Amino acid sequence: MLVPFLDLKRETEQYRREIERAVGRVLQSGRYILGPELEALEKEFASYLQIPFAAGVGSGTDALALALEASGCIRPGKNDEVITTAFSAAFTALAICRAGAVPRFVDIDPLTLQIDPGLMESAIGERTRAILPVHLFGHASDMKRINELASRHQLEVVEDACQAHGSRWEGKPLGSLSRAAGFSFYPTKNLGALGDAGMVVTHDADLWSRVRKLRHGGQGRTYDHELLGCNSRLDEVQAAVLRCKLERLEARNAVRRERAARYDEAFAGLDLALLPGMETLVPNRHLYPVRSSRREELRRHLKEGGIETLVHYPVPLPSQPALQRFVLTGQQFPAAEKAAREIVSLPLYPELTEQELEYTIAAVRRFFGL
Repeated sequence: MLVPFLDLKRETEQYRREIERAVGRVLQSGRYILGPELEALEKEFASYLQIPFAAGVGSGTDALALALEASGCIRPGKNDEVITTAFSAAFTALAICRAGAVPRFVDIDPLTLQIDPGLMESAIGERTRAILPVHLFGHASDMKRINELASRHQLEVVEDACQAHGSRWEGKPLGSLSRAAGFSFYPTKNLGALGDAGMVVTHDADLWSRVRKLRHGGQGRTYDHELLGCNSRLDEVQAAVLRCKLERLEARNAVRRERAARYDEAFAGLDLALLPGMETLVPNRHLYPVRSSRREELRRHLKEGGIETLVHYPVPLPSQPALQRFVLTGQQFPAAEKAAREIVSLPLYPELTEQELEYTIAAVRRFFGL
């Protein structure tokens, strides 16, 4: 049997008629940029997150960069610093750079793989302006401790919620726990477009207004450029598709949770580290990462059985060639480095069939002699 890590064609085929109708609305309207579909998506996504404002942009990276810039905490060219995790997709740090700031990396909690708030205090200096926690794999950074630390040091907090669509912490949606957050709608996300797209969400009307100007060349009115903006607009076709998919997000996340629970139960007792559950967290199970000191052996075993896996992420951010310049002399990130050596993600998505799920479970258990 061949088990793909992710097969996006299955979702598209399942909802093809609805997607075609959504795209048809755009074609019939003749509006392709900053039109009614985007306006409706912004309102619907903000309502879903129980937050007042949302602004569609070109990508998740742009969402994070524009949220930081619009917050006013960054002075480009002044070497202002933003604290973030050492273990994430590189786009988290690239967004900080695009906003005109310097990323400062903090190691992760070795169990949760989220940024370790206990290590943040020592990373805060006179140039620190913000904290950018990442809700990695749809699990949650410790926002209570992070917000308390930020308040004590008068720092901005912008959540990287690019993998957290539908995750909830203490009953509140991730992405709603700070002044602003950035979401990605990259096709592989739980809520994915048919291309690149992103969203800034915020409680702050002024920040929202600035993002809307910045994404559109800094224009307040047409040909009236008030700010040094960019071109980062979520187009009408993607907005229409995302509206169609947003209606099904909760149901699809429920299927992900059921699939992940099956993995959890089957792998209990194996020499395989799973992300720990939290009573206060309902994750969206964006990915299903496990950890093993025998990762490469496990991956070869699964590949021989036709099961595709991926590694998220093989290189910690401080070790990325483009980002090494931001690492201070003597800084070390042992937990992130260990996670990068051990982590592997198994197939997990709503269209994964019962047969594929059971086949994958059996293959993993067989590797450990069961």
